[in-house]
Amino acid sequence: MFSCICLFCIFVEKCGKMKSRLDILKGIHPGVLIGKELKKRKIPSGRFAIAINEYPQTLSAIINGRRSINLPLSLKIEKELGYDEGFLMTLQLYHDIKILKQEESAKHKPDLSKFRKVIFWDTDIEKIDWTKNKRAVIERVFERGNEMEQEEIIRFYGQEEVDHYLKEYKNYLAHTGYHDK
Repeated sequence: MFSCICLFCIFVEKCGKMKSRLDILKGIHPGVLIGKELKKRKIPSGRFAIAINEYPQTLSAIINGRRSINLPLSLKIEKELGYDEGFLMTLQLYHDIKILKQEESAKHKPDLSKFRKVIFWDTDIEKIDWTKNKRAVIERVFERGNEMEQEEIIRFYGQEEVDHYLKEYKNYLAHTGYHDK
């Protein structure tokens, strides 16, 4: 029924099992999936839009991620492409959640006045996504930071989270032999 899943099948080596279709696609704009499916079936998006009684510009905006999909349109597309009812709206919801989390994450920052500029010399510290780049931030601050910077990272992420990433980092260094160099 859902032939496009082959485009997104990802074997998860760490846990040795396949992720569910929804887990794989969570956060992806439904337009991406629609666009890939139409391309796979060699159906021009304009012709498809007309076939489902929709404006080609509307479908194009959805495929290009410039517009969200609405319920009536998602039902038409799902029926025409053979997707389960509600699937595209579920994708849209997870995409909206992802965007909201990114916006919230951008607001959530440690006290930047406690960091020297040399720690993040290669980037604008104001533009760091502190949630998405958590691992890299923790590793960098504990590799190159002073005590005040390390304390701020512990306060911001929590001791348990910092310990978790530092343990992984030390295991990685030990495994690669990097610590011997």
